[in-house]
Amino acid sequence: MYPDPKISDFINQNFIAVKNHIKENPEGFKRFGAQWTPTVIIADPHGVERYRFEGFLPSDEFLPQIEFGLAKEEFAAGDFAGAEPLFRKIVYTHPNADIAPEALYWAGVAKYKGSGDASALAETATAFQSRYADSVWAKKASIWRG
Repeated sequence: MYPDPKISDFINQNFIAVKNHIKENPEGFKRFGAQWTPTVIIADPHGVERYRFEGFLPSDEFLPQIEFGLAKEEFAAGDFAGAEPLFRKIVYTHPNADIAPEALYWAGVAKYKGSGDASALAETATAFQSRYADSVWAKKASIWRG
């Protein structure tokens, strides 16, 4: 499905991949509101969309995006303990990816929601001071500073 074996393996291990071509199935594009190709939609086991991204991405940006989609699916299912390490993995294994600051933000939220301990949010805000300080996600987390 994807030419990079690392990405193809990740997809095969974590998703049921469905490929839909606009010329072959224009109704499928309408059903999912796809505005551009490629559109990648991560859905939960019930078919509810949990994350999407549109447009071509090179492998070093594509993999963290689908990893983020998997984490968002876990988060939406209420599995905060499962989502947090998935978000953190993106930050540590793909620190320069465009999605990494957002992953750091959601890792803090997942830790907080899983534990009820507000210090998880303060820790995340502090992490933004040394990492991704100029990102919009650092601004969103700034309210968590103690």
